[in-house]
Amino acid sequence: MEKDYKDTLNLPKTEFPMKANLVQKELEILDFWKTHNTYQKMQEKDKSNAYILHDGPPYANGHIHIGHALNKILKDIIVKYKSMKGFYSPYVPGWDCHGLPIEHEVDKKLGSKKGEVSILAKRTLCKEYALNFLDIQREEFKRLGVFGDWQEPYLTMSFQYEASIVREFGKFVEKGYIYKGKKPVHWCPSCLTALAEAEVEYADKESPSIYVKFRILDDDLSRIGLDGKNAFFIIWTTTPWTLPANLALAVNPEIEYWAIEVGNSVYIISRNLAKNMPILFWADLIDTSNIPLSDEHNPLSIKGDKLIGIRAQHPFIDRLSKVVSGDFVSVEEGTGIVHIAPGHGEDDYETGLRYGLDIYAPVDEHGKFTKQVEGLEGQFVFKANAQIIDILKNKDALIREEKITHSYPHCWRCKKPVIFRATEQWFISMEKNDLRQNALNEIKKTRWIPAWGLDRIKGMVENRPDWCISRQRAWGVPITLFQCKKCKQIITDKAVIDNVVKEVEKAGADVWFEKSVKDLLPEGYKCPKCNSPEFLKETDILDVWFDSGVSHAAVLEADKRLSWPADLYLEGSDQHRGWFQSSLLASAGTRGKAPYRAVLTHGFVVDGQGKKMSKSVGNVISPQEVTNKHGSEILRLWCASADYREDMRISKEILDRLVEAYRKIRNTCRFLLGNTYDFEVKSHETSASSVEPLKIKEELLEIDRLALSMLQHLIEKVSRAYENFEFHEAFHSIYNFCVTNMSAFYLDVLKDRLYTFKAGSKERQAAQWVLYNILLALTKMMAPVLSFTAEEIWSFIPKNKEESIFLTSFPEVQSEFMDKELEKKWESLSSICDEVNKALEIKRQQKFIGNSLEAKVILYVDEANYKVLEGYRTFLPTLFIVSATEVVKDQSPPDDSYKSPVISGMAVLIEKAQGKKCSRCWNWSVTVGKYKDFPELCERCRGVLTS
Repeated sequence: MEKDYKDTLNLPKTEFPMKANLVQKELEILDFWKTHNTYQKMQEKDKSNAYILHDGPPYANGHIHIGHALNKILKDIIVKYKSMKGFYSPYVPGWDCHGLPIEHEVDKKLGSKKGEVSILAKRTLCKEYALNFLDIQREEFKRLGVFGDWQEPYLTMSFQYEASIVREFGKFVEKGYIYKGKKPVHWCPSCLTALAEAEVEYADKESPSIYVKFRILDDDLSRIGLDGKNAFFIIWTTTPWTLPANLALAVNPEIEYWAIEVGNSVYIISRNLAKNMPILFWADLIDTSNIPLSDEHNPLSIKGDKLIGIRAQHPFIDRLSKVVSGDFVSVEEGTGIVHIAPGHGEDDYETGLRYGLDIYAPVDEHGKFTKQVEGLEGQFVFKANAQIIDILKNKDALIREEKITHSYPHCWRCKKPVIFRATEQWFISMEKNDLRQNALNEIKKTRWIPAWGLDRIKGMVENRPDWCISRQRAWGVPITLFQCKKCKQIITDKAVIDNVVKEVEKAGADVWFEKSVKDLLPEGYKCPKCNSPEFLKETDILDVWFDSGVSHAAVLEADKRLSWPADLYLEGSDQHRGWFQSSLLASAGTRGKAPYRAVLTHGFVVDGQGKKMSKSVGNVISPQEVTNKHGSEILRLWCASADYREDMRISKEILDRLVEAYRKIRNTCRFLLGNTYDFEVKSHETSASSVEPLKIKEELLEIDRLALSMLQHLIEKVSRAYENFEFHEAFHSIYNFCVTNMSAFYLDVLKDRLYTFKAGSKERQAAQWVLYNILLALTKMMAPVLSFTAEEIWSFIPKNKEESIFLTSFPEVQSEFMDKELEKKWESLSSICDEVNKALEIKRQQKFIGNSLEAKVILYVDEANYKVLEGYRTFLPTLFIVSATEVVKDQSPPDDSYKSPVISGMAVLIEKAQGKKCSRCWNWSVTVGKYKDFPELCERCRGVLTS
């Protein structure tokens, strides 16, 4: 009976499980981090060497979704990496607690009773709602392995934060930015409030597309050479409901217009648009056989500036519309003539101001026409479109009607279409104190990642209107302004503002609604203009984007854990018009500088086909779902697996592939742990950096030095990837190193030395030293992403160590172990090795051999490849994992050899290895059976057991 020599081998030993069981194991590690205060210990660093990532606050509303998970995990990767690089890098999470989303949910719960509830009672309910979901979200974020000061987050509804909002608002008041004006703003008729640009989402909507005639007054026809003609301006609109508010028509003074005679009428339209107008448009006016229109039709050419001042009759209201100049009028679409309703559009409003027109908006807060519009009073504007079109038809003012689908603004909360409506609102002027230009200057000084972010936010700031900061709601920080009852003066005294700030610091923003005007003002205060002691309080609240926009002051400046400005703001790409912009304006307006040095944006999460996630479609994947099935680690790996700067795809198939990738990384680490179980850390230097390189190099085989050199390049590549926030590059580099450089090459070659050499031999211990250093570096490099697994591996590494991987330093490149010449030399050897493996695989498929150790490899090579192999003859069996090799130079290979299609002048012949199989190392050798004391062993294995 053949003797079993298994106990004489150094087989891998480790309790680190092959099966991760992440769902359960992660809970244990979370408990470890909590009981050992790991995050707090990470902060025990020199605060002067800080890297501050400022958290943009999510709404305390509902469970977290996959976008929240992506955002928080990306932040966590950066914070952990920076901390391991030696920076003081705290993470103070925050929540946006005010605003319409929360008030909307409270209103839904109140139902029909919402009108009976006082403002203070509603505010209390909103606060309770926000606190409830804050606690839920906090636990959900922690479950993702995100480190932070979770017990002391910042909340925009805390007394301290609300006082900061009032204080910062006061600075804007003092500097003269704040004014009240009647301007058209986005208005949600469902939520009954004004909306900022950042609160508007664009979605497709079907709208009427109509062409309408405005008849030119007879008295004005001679000015444009049309005496005695029946002449009309043609306008195009997709909002017929705005026609009752029309007060003017705008033309571009630089555009050429055509007066085209059709039958008994003349129609004025832009020359370019007239020539390109679809046949269907003109079909109702002229004989279509004459299409397309051209100069041959002898239209009268009129420069736009000649039309200014001409008057036209409103098509269905007894009112005149004067032609005015508008540089915004283009020849891209429509007719080159724009109908102007100053109360219902931004360009219309600016034009109305310039020409002294009334800012007329006969629509109430519910989106219904007021009594100013006879015959349409009480009708909802979108429903009134059809009736207005009928009126136009009856008045013979409608030329054409169609339906179009176009991108239209919708409310971010209720998802319903919004309208532009002029109302009395509070604004921050973009021009006062050069706020717009200061902001643009700061944009140039900021690092934008990706770089296109600069142009995006620059364009937005260049073109944005004044910031509408008032909201007609209950749940938020009030606009803390007083107005004199007698002379209507708005009070801007610093003493008044400071007094309110003190009150809010003590009792929160509710104090504005609880206390009387007299109790909020300094004692004995009187109007500085008329000396009256009687005042009114403003009832509107501040835009929540102002709330979060001043976080730089309320948190970065005020919190001793942090510092101003932040090194990084990181949010989704929609925040160029949201938090990035409101923070920039809030800071530039009061401090003249941006509150951040760099801004990084990530894309949105979409399904596997790149489609938007939707509950109705059924393609939503929640972070809870992924965590409960695979563990948060796979979600963390997903965040780092693709370029998050583009939209991120997620699906069951994508996650399954990542589970497989994770398994390969884990198995590599398990091999490293299993083969360093008896490595005596105390009798060896624990890292390459603390050993004299030349001494170590002398003890290492060339392949060990190669592995160390590859490790240095990996550290270099991964460090660069983390520094550039290219986490997908870090992941792919680590994965390829584990799968290609380690498992498929170095570790495979190393098995014979690790398992069969004497346990304490120099050769085996040298290999273990390399493996130990690879294991240390690899675990640290994966820690920012695979935090749970890195911590688990760390607990199994034999060493004198810090209690957590996150209390260690990120590995540094050791240039003395980099050997580019050696790596280049081994590129040729690796290519030869690949070709040998192909030849072995063919023979395996043919059942000629089973295990590769049954084979002898004969290489037929030319002079060049012979030189490559010459110095490695004795090592080739180990490299190829075969029992014997032979190198033949400049001879014709046998017909049954494998001719390499990759390496010119090389062929591989596979023969059966001579001798018998060694029962211990499984190599075939002619020395097996030679020794009576160990007849089953080869000479090498007998030597190991007898030495």
